[in-house]
Amino acid sequence: MDSDGEANRIAVEEVQEFLGTLIANVEKVIVGKRSIIELLLIALLSEGHVLIEDVPGMGKTMVARAIAISSGLEFKRLQCTPDLLPNDVTGVSIFNQKNREFEFRPGPVFTNILLADEINRATPRTQSALLEAMGESQVSVDGLTYSLTRPFMVLATQNPIEFEGTFPLPEAQMDRFLLRLSLGYPDVSAEDTMMQMQQIRHPIESLERVVDGNQIPVLQHQVRRVHAVENIRRYILNIVYATRSHSALALGASPRGSLALFRTAQARAALQGRDFVIPDDVKYITVPCLAHRIVMNPENILGGETTTDVLRELLKHIEVPIMGA
Repeated sequence: MDSDGEANRIAVEEVQEFLGTLIANVEKVIVGKRSIIELLLIALLSEGHVLIEDVPGMGKTMVARAIAISSGLEFKRLQCTPDLLPNDVTGVSIFNQKNREFEFRPGPVFTNILLADEINRATPRTQSALLEAMGESQVSVDGLTYSLTRPFMVLATQNPIEFEGTFPLPEAQMDRFLLRLSLGYPDVSAEDTMMQMQQIRHPIESLERVVDGNQIPVLQHQVRRVHAVENIRRYILNIVYATRSHSALALGASPRGSLALFRTAQARAALQGRDFVIPDDVKYITVPCLAHRIVMNPENILGGETTTDVLRELLKHIEVPIMGA
């Protein structure tokens, strides 16, 4: 193995050890949801944002807090309501009477992990304030641009059941989310464990930092060095192109979807301790990465079909590359 290959292998081992320690600590609070925790950390390492669609009480806030505490990252929660203004998100310039100058007061978006709770209850104008932050890692206020801290990740939640008083996210905003996830109900055993753990107090109260979150930008760079051979890249493109010609879909995945699938497959490979991507990495991440980027035809929606169904069917029919061939 050459020196570059050895360096990549060691770097991936560092990523795997970092994530393993972080996941184990978060699981002290979030029981029976290892795959969801892994996907959230995959998004973090891919420098992406996550939309969590689930009913209230599933632990969306707790998982965000647990990741932040375990890594020592700054966490802020933004409760989205119809009267929330863009400046309530980005910050505002206030005139200082003493020095006769305007001073910028940063908003909650200036943090490492921002939980935008019930994002679809904010107006489109306020939602768009997050668009620049999510896409460019910066915000513009009164003609001036301010860079956000790194790492930066938005975890947005929305209730898929209640629609009264909500403003559906536009396609441009949906496409900014790297992954869309749902925690789902825990099984009986996990829920029983939760009740026992919280009998006296919530385990989040005693959770401690176990890794240094300041290392994350370095790990993000190391993940980008995970190798994907031509067969893997072609496999990703075949999946994306298939969404653009599928009869059940009115809109297929954009090139941003291809890049998202590529980046998250790299991160998943690193999580598994490999410095190269295999087809299983791509399969594992396809649904959470692409399902929210494609749009069903109205007649297929009426028939009960979902974008998840379409993607799972596509994966069955697209030829899987043979590694080393």
